[in-house]
Amino acid sequence: MKEIIPYKELVSQIFFIRGKRVMLDFHLAALYETDTRSLKQQVKRNIDRFPDDFMFILTKTEWKKVITNCDNLKSTKFSPSLPFAFTEQGVSMLSGVLRSKKAITVNIGIMRAFVKMREMLDENKELRRKLDSMEKKFDDQFKLVFDAIRKIIIEKDKPKNPIGFQLK
Repeated sequence: MKEIIPYKELVSQIFFIRGKRVMLDFHLAALYETDTRSLKQQVKRNIDRFPDDFMFILTKTEWKKVITNCDNLKSTKFSPSLPFAFTEQGVSMLSGVLRSKKAITVNIGIMRAFVKMREMLDENKELRRKLDSMEKKFDDQFKLVFDAIRKIIIEKDKPKNPIGFQLK
């Protein structure tokens, strides 16, 4: 099946806020080919479908941090309202609220991006675990080498018995 939205584009629109991976309302509106105001309006009309773990509104401080860290968001910097942040479950719920063919196909692409991102994070955790294991293993081996070098240095610094006749 052909990708509807390039994976890299989707991943660049997923942010880590409040310890959750989220997408912002204006990015989702663009993907669904609707305006942000309409998307927010539909969410507000169906607010019972969006508990705090599905969707939350960014604080001014959070919004400033996101804008500061992401150069591509400068155009939305002066938006009069704070953006909604949708978790993976919230994005999934949007397809039921928006009820269009486009919403369904876009949601499938977004869900695949979230899954792929989760898989990549899991792979990175496994890689990190392997590196930690190797580092520990080689630290022990190199400890022996460094101990041997230290012993040689200590032996070199010890005063040697002088050769020849000594006067007292």
